Amino acid sequence: MARLEELKRGVTVKGILPDGFITVVDVSWIGSVAIELTYKDSKGKLANELIYRDREGDLEILESGKPWSFDGDPDLFRLVSEAHRIRLAYLFDPLLAVHISLVDPLPHQITAVYESMLPRQPLRFLLADDPGAGKTIMTGLLIKELIARGDLQRCLIVCPGNLVEQWQDELYRRFYLSFEIMTNDKYEADRELVLGESALDLSSRQAQPQ
Repeated sequence: MARLEELKRGVTVKGILPDGFITVVDVSWIGSVAIELTYKDSKGKLANELIYRDREGDLEILESGKPWSFDGDPDLFRLVSEAHRIRLAYLFDPLLAVHISLVDPLPHQITAVYESMLPRQPLRFLLADDPGAGKTIMTGLLIKELIARGDLQRCLIVCPGNLVEQWQDELYRRFYLSFEIMTNDKYEADRELVLGESALDLSSRQAQPQ
């Protein structure tokens, strides 16, 4: 809290603007209950405003030369900065999913995922390669890349019942993607889900490998 009497020329004040600090240029009193304040914002732009006594609770005088505080939690700052760095990793590594997964993709798989599917926005793609061509690997790479870009929050894979466990195992073992098999018991337990076939469900928060 700062009283209006403390707002003098050259003082740096927080609370006048909602998103920054100001430097006082001039102060003119209007009676004893208000001042006409002329100031510069952080970008050097001049402005003028009437400030009344009821604003004193929002005002804070900052130490000269230190408009920003550096007393935050360093561990929390590192955590946030690392999360932001990881969030933007795909911008600097064009094959990010390949490098963070246990796969050694073939050239046609790289071409399908990175040249044909990922550049398409919105994505409408039918992947119909021959058996054994690596559709599971291509699917895992695509899912991993979409997660890294923030474009995928939930994922549903519908596949033949006899291949459900194979898909679950491959996606976890190679890409650390933890899927849950939607069995009849789970379907019956949650009437809000409408699923017509055996499926895998990936929650919005990707599970980490144990």
